[in-house]
Formats: sequence, structure tokens, C-alpha cells
Amino acid sequence: MSLIIDLKSVSKSYTIGKTTLQVLQQVDFSVAKGDLVSIVGSSGSGKSTLMNIIGLLDRHNSGEYYLNGTAVDQYDEAQLATLRNQTMGFVFQQFFLLPRLTAINNVALPLLYRGIRGKQANKMCEAILERVGMKDYLNHKPSELSGGQQQRVAIARALVGNPSVVLADEPTGALDSKIGQEVMDLFVQLNRDEAATIVIITHDQHIAKQCNRTVRIKDGLINKYDYGNIN
Repeated sequence: MSLIIDLKSVSKSYTIGKTTLQVLQQVDFSVAKGDLVSIVGSSGSGKSTLMNIIGLLDRHNSGEYYLNGTAVDQYDEAQLATLRNQTMGFVFQQFFLLPRLTAINNVALPLLYRGIRGKQANKMCEAILERVGMKDYLNHKPSELSGGQQQRVAIARALVGNPSVVLADEPTGALDSKIGQEVMDLFVQLNRDEAATIVIITHDQHIAKQCNRTVRIKDGLINKYDYGNIN
């Protein structure tokens, strides 16, 4: 089993004035290649902090973090930014599409940071938009798309650089239940058919139970509950 994400005894705290707030406590968490994992927790449980650390958006105070077998603890900010662009795809609750850009140009943004432009970028973006069912909407701006369609574009943007892992933070939270299920079906399909490695942060038990594995976090501590078989 090839581990993409491997956190060992990771802790995170914030100091506010004279008060120290412990957010994560000695967390052990790993994700194997091709896994579909959900992280479930209520507001304030630490799940967003855990996602930010996994996504190289925040640093932990203690413990070890290995990404594709490489320790990232001593990387500087520039190194983390490069690694994040090369290995992480992000999907957020509010989509975060740029309103003045078309779908294909929104999807192309991560490629620009890698220096991929022109025909090569267009070809990659068209292919990924087709994979998520949006090939007929390449030149539509976000205001011309439904919420579910915007989230599909956001998923395409996350996938276009072939990341090691996709991190989805409450990806169905801004959608009604029917459209939210369609988006979840897409994640399951990408995982099943293309072995995409996906971590979904959610408070929705129905969404969590469709993943191969669920990690429940409470007060910065995690307990593991498995749903179905893990390959």
C-alpha cells in the first residue's frame, strides 16, 4: 500500500494573548493512493485545521508530515507553495470561481502557475471538463452556470494538474440535496474508475457513508470508523 499522506503525532495550537488553544492533539492520519476518505466533525472539532495542514496551507506545531514519502516539515513557504501546486487539488463549498473568466479559463489557473499555457493548457482543460460532464459549457462564465455546474468546474480545476490528492471541503454544503448527491456521485465515479485519491471534509453523515473510510474528529482527537471495504 502506497501512502500519499502520512501524519504522525501531529499537534496544532494557537496562542491568543495569554491563552493557548489546542486544536489538534497527537493526530495520526494516513491516506493511501486511490483511497476515498471522509473526515467528519462538528464546527470547532479541528477538521478544517487538519485539512489546512494536509493541504500545506498551515503548519503544525509538532509531529511529522510525510507527503508521498517526503518529510515536508522543514520546507520553507516557497517550497510549500510549489509542492502544493504540484500535488494538491482543492474543492471548496463556495466554488471560488473567478466571475470574469469562462469555465475553461478558470480550470486553466493551476496550469498557469506551472508555466503551462496555450494549446497544451486548452487541451488539458477540455479533456478534464469533459470528464466531469461539462464539455458543452467551456465558454460559460460562472453566472451562466447552476451551482452544481459551478462545482463541477471547480472539481475539474482541482483535477487538471493530475494532483496526488484532491481535498474537498464541504463540497456539497452550498447545494441542495439532489445536486449535492450528483456531485458526490461524481467523486465516487472518479475514485472508482480513475483511482483518484480524494479526502472529503464534511459534517454530513450521508455524504461520509459513501466513502470507503471515515475518520471522525472531535476536540482535536480522531476515532476511525470504516464503511465498506478498503482496497
